[in-house]
Amino acid sequence: MDFSEDQVKRYARHILLREVGGEGQARLLESKVLVVGAGGLGSPLLLYLAAAGVGTLGVVDDDVVDLSNLQRQVVHGTASVGRAKVDSARETLAAINPDVRVVAHNRRLGVDNAADLVAGYDLVADGSDNFATRFLVNDACYFARTPLVSAAILRFDAQIYTFKAYAEDEAGDHGPCYRCLFREPPPPGQIPSCAEAGVLGALCGMVGSLQATEVLKELLGIGAGLAGWLLIVDGLSCEFRKVKVRRDPDCPLCGRAPAITDLSVHAA
Repeated sequence: MDFSEDQVKRYARHILLREVGGEGQARLLESKVLVVGAGGLGSPLLLYLAAAGVGTLGVVDDDVVDLSNLQRQVVHGTASVGRAKVDSARETLAAINPDVRVVAHNRRLGVDNAADLVAGYDLVADGSDNFATRFLVNDACYFARTPLVSAAILRFDAQIYTFKAYAEDEAGDHGPCYRCLFREPPPPGQIPSCAEAGVLGALCGMVGSLQATEVLKELLGIGAGLAGWLLIVDGLSCEFRKVKVRRDPDCPLCGRAPAITDLSVHAA
């Protein structure tokens, strides 16, 4: 594609990178990414994807901005309190980069719409704050053969992972999905939410930025991604650990004899 003079200036630091260049930047501008959740992780993720020039950003969230969000949800401002998060995010992203088309999905991702939402995008980035959504996004992406870059955070700890269990590596093996790590959601109340246990706002920014980095690497096809790995972040000790995650042959979704063959399991 031909860049305008403004685009050459805007993306100059990307174009200078040998791994990106003009061809890579054009690929970003043509890419479509669905971000699940415009909260603590989704906020920095959206900001950096928009700044990077990812051409279409879908934002799915049914919540409104609350004053308690502003300690970490940096895509929103004080004037947005009471507004739909997707509308607040769209306004902020438009001010950052007019090249980016923001599609606001002001709804909760559910069994009735997950497949259709995922189908419209090249990659899904999950920053949701509950297990039900994480499992649903994982399953929907697996059936759609869509890469999933997911992150979770609580207190001072975080995890980041990329799932492409549908794809074979050079040896003909498949990587893990989210259910290979966690077979099913924990019982309600077993693990507290951020609203119950707290979260360090600045850590959301760091982890969301790492998540954005992995999204851009996947879109560009560069570097070593996190597929097959779990990145564990300890914010208090500033320690990072990468743990190899292997496919569970008995996984109910991607294993040898899958029990989950469509999204109807989530309707139970």
